[in-house]
Amino acid sequence: MKPNPTHHAPAILAILTLFLLAPFCSAAEAPHPTGRDIMVWVDEKPDGDNRISTVRMTLVNRRGRKRIREMSSWRLDEGKDTKKLMRFKKPADVEGTAFLSWDYDNPDTEDDRWLYMPALRNTRRISGKANDDYFMGTDFTYDDMGDRNVDEDTHTLLREETVENTPCWVVSSVPVDPTDMYTQTINWIGKETKTPLKKEYYDKDGLLKTYTAESIENIDGFWTVTAMRMENHSENHKTLMRFSGVKYNTGMKKNLFRVNALVRRTR
Repeated sequence: MKPNPTHHAPAILAILTLFLLAPFCSAAEAPHPTGRDIMVWVDEKPDGDNRISTVRMTLVNRRGRKRIREMSSWRLDEGKDTKKLMRFKKPADVEGTAFLSWDYDNPDTEDDRWLYMPALRNTRRISGKANDDYFMGTDFTYDDMGDRNVDEDTHTLLREETVENTPCWVVSSVPVDPTDMYTQTINWIGKETKTPLKKEYYDKDGLLKTYTAESIENIDGFWTVTAMRMENHSENHKTLMRFSGVKYNTGMKKNLFRVNALVRRTR
């Protein structure tokens, strides 16, 4: 019997379709993701080309005393690099203080950071040695506030578990650089949002700090943390941050993120 060339056509077509489409399948569809896969998803999830918001910051010391600050925040993405500006509005003793950062995706390029102090009429560049210093009395270091390249750490998927009824991957991240301030971080990543919901920071003495995303909302189609807490266990101190007026893709001007613009009052 002479073979019919159309007999195997559907099977051949199916194989070719799988072969051709395989390279274009989303990494998020991988049935058994690695720790690195998950952290890449976090890094690459859509978050708009730019963002503005108002931030209310509450600092709570070991005696429960609170200091409240308010600032405006702007962020601009340029490819994989990010520029951020924060300017304090209240209280009067920090009004006009501004922090500017240019975060580079290339791990071999040191991020640029500047702090403008209106009382001193001085703009100070934050050197690499100061990246482990805490920012304006908060529990966030300058480095915590930057964007970290995925391959600056080795990532291992530890397990899957549920946090506040949200399925999460739990990923251990160990810095490649042995001189890093942290020896390890453990990240709880929401499976649906690809957003860190909790993060523990360890140093040579053990658990140092815990970050918690207390509220996450879908704003303009982007998953957005609108309230967060950082607890410093060694100092018995914590920083609470709440974001309001969040807007994406506002068409902000790039010259807002120039160093010489720090001395201006931007509202």
